[in-house]
Amino acid sequence: MKRPILIGITGGTGSGKSTISKEIYKKFDEQCIAMIEQDSYYKDQSNLSFEDRTKTNYDHPDAFDTPLLVEHLNKLLSGQAIEKPIYDFEVHNRREEIVPVESREIIILEGILIFQEPVLRDLMDIKIYVDTDADVRIIRRLVRDINERGRTVESVINQYLNVVRPMHMQFTEPTKRYADIIIPEGGQNRVAIDLIVANIKQFLQREEE
Repeated sequence: MKRPILIGITGGTGSGKSTISKEIYKKFDEQCIAMIEQDSYYKDQSNLSFEDRTKTNYDHPDAFDTPLLVEHLNKLLSGQAIEKPIYDFEVHNRREEIVPVESREIIILEGILIFQEPVLRDLMDIKIYVDTDADVRIIRRLVRDINERGRTVESVINQYLNVVRPMHMQFTEPTKRYADIIIPEGGQNRVAIDLIVANIKQFLQREEE
């Protein structure tokens, strides 16, 4: 088996990177593509009380179990299967359940800080940054965290102003310079998605030659 192609997709919270990832995923047969979310690799916090877990800064690189993510990516790139963790944002901790993931021809890695770590960047064949205006991103984050993560409007706004925005400016925004492709307007940019899919297919063809 030849080495799979690893595509990194990043951008600020609510930028549309997950939408882009899913749209690319849908363009290929499920038997040849796998999805890895950096959010699944937040550190296990079983040693902390619930109150202490709620204080975790999820927008800081230290919140992630990067060594485990690197280990799993290397396994996938070498043709091995992994057991991907599941993170529960309502309890601020990993679940006991896992998701088996088989190695595929194409692997998508998406997350807010995947370009911040050199060890992750070095594994990627294509690096994509989704660039969306801050006002759009905060509205999307507000809707998501209320509907999917059980948060209140006040808590989401406070977290965004005091943590999310400063961390974005410090850690995520600067990594735009590492991108091979920058996509404006997130998942609404159909032309960009089609161009990326075509680029992936060309990359795979070159690898086969």
